[in-house]
Amino acid sequence: MNQEHVVVRCTRCGARNRIPVGRVHDAAVCGKCRMPITAGSFTSEPVKVTDTNFSREVLDVAGPVLVDFWAPWCGPCRMVSPVVDELAREYSGRIKVAKLNVDENPQTASRYAVRSIPSLMFFKDGRIVNTLMGAQPKAELEKHIRTLLGK
Repeated sequence: MNQEHVVVRCTRCGARNRIPVGRVHDAAVCGKCRMPITAGSFTSEPVKVTDTNFSREVLDVAGPVLVDFWAPWCGPCRMVSPVVDELAREYSGRIKVAKLNVDENPQTASRYAVRSIPSLMFFKDGRIVNTLMGAQPKAELEKHIRTLLGK
């Protein structure tokens, strides 16, 4: 039986642990230090990221992350937002979804040269692997997510 897994980094020792997707929210323990670990970084809702927590919430994640760079005044951003929320629910446990308000977090937006919003950036193991600009249909985003997941 081929079961899907997610890799979760232990917050205590930093070891990477493979956990079956069906057990993501169970009480698992780290294979190295035996401390409880959680897959809280892979929630069913997008995580709000800021200049302060971007490294921890995106770059330090072992696995795929989709970051939506947006602003509240942006019409296309408001169109993409429900799609991003839906993807967070559908891919919970397999990919982390995050949102960064560029008006409130100019350092991170500048560091990643965000010149147009919405900008959707795909990270894997802390490295940026793809960027999409502008409002994108759900099917296009799912295509890139499947590529990140190796499908």
